[in-house]
Amino acid sequence: MESEGKQITDQFGRVHNYLRISLTERCNLRCFYCMPEEGIALRPRSVFMNKKEIIDVAKTFVSLGVTKIRLTGGEPLVRIDAKEIIQALSELPVELAITTNGVLVDNFIDTFKSIGLKSINVSLDSLQKEKLNRITRREYFDKIMSNINLLIQNKFHVKLNAVLLRGVNDCELFDFIEFTKKKNVHFRFIEFMPFNGNKWDWQKGVSFKEVMDRIDLQYGSSVLRLEDRKNDTAKNFMIKNYCGTFAVISSVSNPFCDTCNRIRLTADGKIKNCLFSNSETDILSALREGKDIQHLILETINNKKSFRGGMDTFKQLADSAHRNKNRTMVAIGG
Repeated sequence: MESEGKQITDQFGRVHNYLRISLTERCNLRCFYCMPEEGIALRPRSVFMNKKEIIDVAKTFVSLGVTKIRLTGGEPLVRIDAKEIIQALSELPVELAITTNGVLVDNFIDTFKSIGLKSINVSLDSLQKEKLNRITRREYFDKIMSNINLLIQNKFHVKLNAVLLRGVNDCELFDFIEFTKKKNVHFRFIEFMPFNGNKWDWQKGVSFKEVMDRIDLQYGSSVLRLEDRKNDTAKNFMIKNYCGTFAVISSVSNPFCDTCNRIRLTADGKIKNCLFSNSETDILSALREGKDIQHLILETINNKKSFRGGMDTFKQLADSAHRNKNRTMVAIGG
């Protein structure tokens, strides 16, 4: 399916060609910055997009100019028909990628290879077994590390995502960087973001500036600034002569809204214009009613706020009333 030169643009002229589809709200981990301690309420399967609906919606987005699709969750690989969905989406003229917690990767490695999937993001918030198990509230450290090594051995482009939390894992910053010394991976440090149920407090966050100040003090002139790709959310670096690279995603302290090209589609078929936004557009209901969803898509993106879902100040970010109107991270899709 060709896009025939069509584009999804907003009122600020930003072209949106990157769709992130959440396949499920369910996850086999319970990371405390993503999922409330009590979990989230399970909803009937009928609330969520089925396989055909996911593929039909994806085709509509591609017809409007989307050139990249990333599958997220929850944990996308826990979905029973995940392999079929991945196979079907791989047949579209897009770059297909996936974000996973790594637990089930070994069950999907042959599928990834057969469809030519290249880029895989794996959440890895600690290199210490006991600490990772505390963060995830599960005991899958050995399995996750084994699967990361499996991806590396099979020449995938592996990005490792760590949410930096003060007093939890920020002490591992240099360990994360040293992990790139002999392994060709891209380690990304993500600022702690506010969502419903994650008890957000910026006192627990570690800013881009602080991260780079620490790294510069430790590595000095060996820190090399790399060229960022167009629309990149990360500021990219490497240590001289290391195999891998690292980056910082500064959603809170230094956001990148002016180059945003992302559209987020939740597992229940809602478009979210921004992770921070508490407004949504239901396209699944329209699809099921036989309506043309193109107009809804174009109108929704056109109305996108210029900055962080309309939250222009740090005070708004810290407002728990606003935050509680948003979803939990696990219900949005990373």
